[in-house]
Amino acid sequence: MSIRPRRSVLYMPGSNARALEKAKTLAADALILDLEDAVAPDAKEVARKQVADAVAQGGYGRRELIVRINGLSTPWGKEDLAAAAKAGPDAVLIPKVSTPGDIMLAARELREAGAPERTRLWAMMETPHAILSADSIVRTAMDPAARLAALVMGTNDIAKETRARLTPGRPAMLAYLSICVAAARAYGVDVIDGVYNNFGDEAGFRAECEQGRDLGMDGKTLIHPNQCAIANEVFAPSDTETEWAKKIIAVFDLPENAAKGALQLEGKMVERLHAEMARRTVAIAEAIAV
Repeated sequence: MSIRPRRSVLYMPGSNARALEKAKTLAADALILDLEDAVAPDAKEVARKQVADAVAQGGYGRRELIVRINGLSTPWGKEDLAAAAKAGPDAVLIPKVSTPGDIMLAARELREAGAPERTRLWAMMETPHAILSADSIVRTAMDPAARLAALVMGTNDIAKETRARLTPGRPAMLAYLSICVAAARAYGVDVIDGVYNNFGDEAGFRAECEQGRDLGMDGKTLIHPNQCAIANEVFAPSDTETEWAKKIIAVFDLPENAAKGALQLEGKMVERLHAEMARRTVAIAEAIAV
């Protein structure tokens, strides 16, 4: 089982050279080097070069590097994608995805631009069309040519487009989040929760991380480095969970239990589906340790 931790996915403005350098020291699992929302129109070209150079030069350790480009229909999108393809990040994040065709077009552009095979596609889910088409969008992951590996929830944009209010507990957002979690799980891709805007509110941020985790999210996108520690803690299995998972795996791995679908373990009934869940828990814990 090959798993990559994506507990903390931090946006970094591509136009800020100091921020790109500082990112090499931050405790984030993944970095989104942003050419879109965080960059003013007159800084787009400078940001593109800085991000491409930063990716090509490396120095980010085991942090996953994702470049968020401008939409392919904008004046900057195709050049962003071509520069990212040449630099070879772990993934390219496509904004405003609304249809399966958006994924396949971006994948074709990546391939034609010479992107290495390991460069994946991530998709921003931030429009009503994206939510309504989540199944068909994520189903493209079944085609290896699509390169689709993760969804990123754009909750601020969803709120803007639907006129939903982002209130504590996010009641107006839960249906949209759950639809995307279900689609991601159906086709084997990761799904990353949206940002929490008030980065000074640690209690509120923790509560929203816990909510995202309980909904099935793999991690959370962040807007400030100070949010990394809480996200890393919340989205990691606890020592207790990991030890219990190892016990489940061990009991099902016994030769005498090879054909059994359910067992009693320390007074609890565990099924083979729990063993499958346990293997992922241990795999993610081991990946985090590395």
